Amino acid sequence: MTTYGLLVFDGAEELDFVGPWEVITASSMLRENADTAVLIAEGSGPVQCAKGLRVLPDHTLDDHPPLDVLLIPGGQGTRREVDNPALIGWIEKVAAQAEWVTSVCTGSLLLHEAGPARNRRVATHHGFEDTLEARGEITVVRDARYVVDGNVVTSQGVSAGIDMALWLIGKIHGRDHSRAVRRYIQYEPAPPYLADEPL
Repeated sequence: MTTYGLLVFDGAEELDFVGPWEVITASSMLRENADTAVLIAEGSGPVQCAKGLRVLPDHTLDDHPPLDVLLIPGGQGTRREVDNPALIGWIEKVAAQAEWVTSVCTGSLLLHEAGPARNRRVATHHGFEDTLEARGEITVVRDARYVVDGNVVTSQGVSAGIDMALWLIGKIHGRDHSRAVRRYIQYEPAPPYLADEPL
């Protein structure tokens, strides 16, 4: 059994965690509900995300189960949360105990501040690459949907988190399983955009 903890906070980009959530929960379903995914927030009340979606966390920073996988989303809220010592301290503590530490988009900023992304190769949103690299002690890999450096897996923005999550469950549960999940969620982004073509 694998327990996945997905952090949420005000201003988190919705698909940064909902995309991986879909991959993770589809994976669990295909494994007869063998795995658990939980949303974790600093408080127990509703969290309002970047585009207005409101979600209720399953747990707070103080009452969640042990996590095998930690996922940190991005979004405008990361600019505020990088100065939140309670959250940064929690990420540092949980990341030290988790088997895998992951981020999507500017979630890499929080991983850098908390320590796990320091002196690592990382991916982040293309519009944030220079800003993150300027913080030092980090190598930003450009034009890579996701980057694996040890047990830290980071991805570019928004939809790239789906690719990262599929790689991760393939690493944990095998490539054939990951392909089955990809087929189940019908994720076949090639070509990615055909709206300008007649049907």
